[in-house]
Amino acid sequence: MKKFTPLIVGIGALTLILSACSGGSNPGGDANGGSGVEGQKVFMLLPNSTTTRFEARDAPYFEEALATEAPDADLTVLNADGDPERQQQQVEDAITQGASVIVLVSADANLAAGSLAIADQAGVPVVLYDHDAIGGPAAAQVVFDSLAVGQEQGKRAAELIGAMDGDALKVARIKGNPGEYGTGQYTRGQDEYLQPLIDSGKIDVVCEQNITNWDPVQGQAFMEDCLAQQSNDLDLIVAMNDGLAGASIAALTTQGLEGTIPVTAGQDANVESLNYIVRGFQDNTIFKDLRLEAEAAAKVVAALLAGDPVPAELINGEVDNEFQQVPAVFLPVRSVTLDNIQVVVDAGVWTWEQICQGAEQTETCVEKLQ
Repeated sequence: MKKFTPLIVGIGALTLILSACSGGSNPGGDANGGSGVEGQKVFMLLPNSTTTRFEARDAPYFEEALATEAPDADLTVLNADGDPERQQQQVEDAITQGASVIVLVSADANLAAGSLAIADQAGVPVVLYDHDAIGGPAAAQVVFDSLAVGQEQGKRAAELIGAMDGDALKVARIKGNPGEYGTGQYTRGQDEYLQPLIDSGKIDVVCEQNITNWDPVQGQAFMEDCLAQQSNDLDLIVAMNDGLAGASIAALTTQGLEGTIPVTAGQDANVESLNYIVRGFQDNTIFKDLRLEAEAAAKVVAALLAGDPVPAELINGEVDNEFQQVPAVFLPVRSVTLDNIQVVVDAGVWTWEQICQGAEQTETCVEKLQ
């Protein structure tokens, strides 16, 4: 593996800047976007604001973890707001400002090659976080095991279908951004369980679509169209993440159908989806402990800042991004239903008070809030 040498060595304070503009700013800091004390600069580039976990959870967790692993690093966090061109400009700005490492959550994996090439030409290592990025070099990717996510989603969907009477059950599938490694792996994992049901005639997939950039607005529009085409006659909705599950529930709500058609196969364990689960609007989500992802990414970044290779003990797989086999840190996942939401609370991600907001009178929340 190519060994990268940090561009800047020094001591600095850790600074978190959440900004939607291309260059970002740091009120009270120096002109280079640092904290006023020169240090190695790490830039975390987020993809959008529609997937709420990145700003609300991933960035703060990464800030905390980096403060432990590389306390002298300066951290800047920027958000591309779903615009790949803006994100590429942010990569260029980060390099101009003296970035030592870039942590990239690609706004669009299919349009990330330019960003990867620019960073490579500047000698700045890129660590892919969660999303893949196609067509260029990267030092490593830190991601939850995407195939395992899809397998857990498919397994749960198959369990729900198995409990339903009849054949040719109508299923709608709403998938993630086309062309992404994750979307492909989630689909592959789901299909291990769903394809046999399709082949046997147990289910009929009547609506199916990938949603560009996982946009819930587009997802809701698709599901509203699907409901209209099927005269509201669906047996199951398989939604690939919590944002698209929420979009599906919003579409159902417009027809007064929330809670009557199961929505399964979410992922991320967003508090909104956990709230939907206790209300009976969503069946399950895949819990990915984002602290583990942030901590693993911080360890990788700290090694690169020190001029060392990515720690071999962290690597347990690889991701083909059509340019190279990117060394990968695959993290474990767990399916969460109404029966085991407690695991998310035990992990310290959300409290029952947060999960039950507005749903205090549901049976589960009455029990848990005593």
